[in-house]
Amino acid sequence: MRLLYGVCGCCGALRPRYKRLVDNIFPEDPEDGLVKANMEKLTFYALSAPEKLDRIGAYLSERLSRDVARHRYGYVCIAMEALDQLLMACHCQSINLFVESFLKMVRKLLEADKPNLQILGTNSFVKFANIEEDTPSYHRSYDFFVSRFSEMCHSNYEDPDIRTKIRMAGIKGLQGVVRKTVNDELQANIWDPQHMDKIVPSLLFNLQSGEGTESRSPSPLQASEKERESPAELTERCFRELLGRSAYGNIKNAVTPVLMHLDNHSLWEGKTFAVRCFKIIMYSIQSQHSHLVIQQLLGHLDANSKSSATVRAGIVEVLLEAAAIAASGSVGPTVLEVFNTLLRHLRLSVDYELTGSYDRINIGTKIIKEHEERQLQEAVIRTIGSFANTLPTYQRSEVMLFIMGKVPIPGMHPTLPSTGSGPEGNRMIQVMLLKSLRQVTCGFQTTNMLTALPNSFLDPLLSFALLEDAEIRLLVLEILVSLIDRHDNLPKFSTISIISDISVLKLKVDKCSRQDNLFMKKHAQHLYRHIYLCSKEQSSVQPHFEKLYSLLALISMELANEEVVVDLIRVALALQDLALSSEEMLPVYNRCAIHALSSAYLNLISQLTTVPAFCQHVHEVIEMRQKESPYLLPEDVFIENPKIPKTLEKLEGELLFQQAKITEVLGGSGYNTERLATPYVPQFTDEDRLSKRKSIGETISLQVEVESRNSPEKEERTPAEEITFETLKNTIVDSVGVEEQEKERRRQVVEKFQKAPFEEIAAHCGARATMLQSKLNQIFEITIRPPPSPSGTITSGYGQTQSRSVPVYEMKFPDLCVY
Repeated sequence: MRLLYGVCGCCGALRPRYKRLVDNIFPEDPEDGLVKANMEKLTFYALSAPEKLDRIGAYLSERLSRDVARHRYGYVCIAMEALDQLLMACHCQSINLFVESFLKMVRKLLEADKPNLQILGTNSFVKFANIEEDTPSYHRSYDFFVSRFSEMCHSNYEDPDIRTKIRMAGIKGLQGVVRKTVNDELQANIWDPQHMDKIVPSLLFNLQSGEGTESRSPSPLQASEKERESPAELTERCFRELLGRSAYGNIKNAVTPVLMHLDNHSLWEGKTFAVRCFKIIMYSIQSQHSHLVIQQLLGHLDANSKSSATVRAGIVEVLLEAAAIAASGSVGPTVLEVFNTLLRHLRLSVDYELTGSYDRINIGTKIIKEHEERQLQEAVIRTIGSFANTLPTYQRSEVMLFIMGKVPIPGMHPTLPSTGSGPEGNRMIQVMLLKSLRQVTCGFQTTNMLTALPNSFLDPLLSFALLEDAEIRLLVLEILVSLIDRHDNLPKFSTISIISDISVLKLKVDKCSRQDNLFMKKHAQHLYRHIYLCSKEQSSVQPHFEKLYSLLALISMELANEEVVVDLIRVALALQDLALSSEEMLPVYNRCAIHALSSAYLNLISQLTTVPAFCQHVHEVIEMRQKESPYLLPEDVFIENPKIPKTLEKLEGELLFQQAKITEVLGGSGYNTERLATPYVPQFTDEDRLSKRKSIGETISLQVEVESRNSPEKEERTPAEEITFETLKNTIVDSVGVEEQEKERRRQVVEKFQKAPFEEIAAHCGARATMLQSKLNQIFEITIRPPPSPSGTITSGYGQTQSRSVPVYEMKFPDLCVY
């Protein structure tokens, strides 16, 4: 027996030094833990002879595998602790081979059935992941670790505490894999779909499982350490880190699994979790990449165009939140494409609501709930407004024009594609698009109204103000009010009332700029006409009159010069005359409402002009109405139960605002009395008739009448031809022949310019220019009055006055005009 011990001792002395050093770190009793003195010797040896690191690692791996197989878990923990210390201490070129042994041991632990071993292996891997290696590795693979850690994230272990620990270990492991590989170009690309399709759903699973307990958890200051380290919070931190490390080309691979997870688990319908996920995404990625996420969401919305309304509404709600977070970077380079996609889905929703099916061929394949489609439409409209709020003024103007171009307008866009659901479909699309436009214009402010609101936008918008549909007219008025209100005065005019002292409103009034003057010079008459014509619509109710009052008041605040003030007073007096007229056949409520609107506005404008006599006259009329006819004032009309009589007796005298009196008192303050004394009469234009036409016959008769009215030779023309059924029939039949003649004429013109000699073309153009000049001269002679001569006029023999021609050098000018 002594000989046997001597042989063993002799063989032990012959063993390599590194093996003896490794053996010496293991105590006889594993509960005593690592022998620290011997561990220091092993560490010193590894640093002195780095070429031995790979052998040390291989031998430790051999011992650990043997201990795992024999269930000696105490020695397993000691071996892993020794490996961790060696990893932390050694940074040299030979560490790559040591790492291979280390990862082999971690893999062995992760494959074990014991949860404690899995957690132990994960903790060692996390420590390794935090080490920055000096030398790259060309052949290392982390595919197993991604799969295993993802599997641990979905653990269903019976004991809830152990299950939580395993899931948290899996999350930490994934975090370690990301840290180790994301910045190393030589590693397998962690952003590849094969890895992202495992990592992201695992994180979302744990994020979702902790959602129910999140609201019940105490504040971080009161929570214990265990509660602070919940899987959901750890997951969110890991998810944010993953997204924060993503570059431009990796955003799509990171977001696509999120979309697929929300689809597969029907999480769009709840909205809450989907919104939370994308809030994390938008706050974590770099701001310049925000538009990539928005584009992916829009593409996903297109892919789900035939999904249920709740799914599409969930995607739209996420878009709404994402756009608000991304701010100016949300839309990206393709501004109009974003709005085009949203408007397309708005139109699709209207189609689905009207047809009752997502598939026009197989009607009834899916039952559509109207209230869900309405909720979706409202969500899309809010999202459009949210995107618009992120844009600068010039881009918002483009979006307004773009949306207006999508609205089917009678007589202006007859070639727009039909919804397939008739007039009701067109009306619903008009309403939805105008609501979208209202959202875009909310908060819109510009210093130059002339460039921000061109004719191509205002003309079609104002044409809607003349439609018979009350809802559409109200939307147009709301849009106009939003556009004109640039100093947030609108809330002060939300209701119509007689304000005795407007100073309490604290109105913000700026001097009218040159651009505003030009805008009003160009568009004022259009605005006045539409205000007047909107007031006389029988279907107008209280909200219409309130918006008309707001519009008149805001024009006075934002765009008024002396000429505009005069015209607005004339419009208000014309509204009073409209309410008095018996020809319009207006209901009693409308008459009282127009009287109330006119009185409230004259009360406001009189105080804005600060002419005491004007204010006194308005005040006297209002006082008289309060005594004798309170139903002519807003306080009795614009309430829930209007106090109006069944019939309206003829009004006269002190109950009415007198145009002559107002002209007199304002003339004394320097206002244009001639213009004030002229009653306002709206210009009845072709546009007004087009907006309300019902048939082709009405259109043709309109054209004949307009031609006869506008022709310079009106007196010499014969009366307009009477339109009969035969005329209409012939017009329709002959339209084909007219088109052929027009095509032939155009072909001849093109051929002439291609083949004719230059001299002939020049002569032809010169003749046309001469003819144009002659026509212009005729127009100028008719429309332009000659200026009054300083030398006065002479009387002809027929009693008519004629201007006497006096040379300029003989004219006598006032001294102030000569310099």
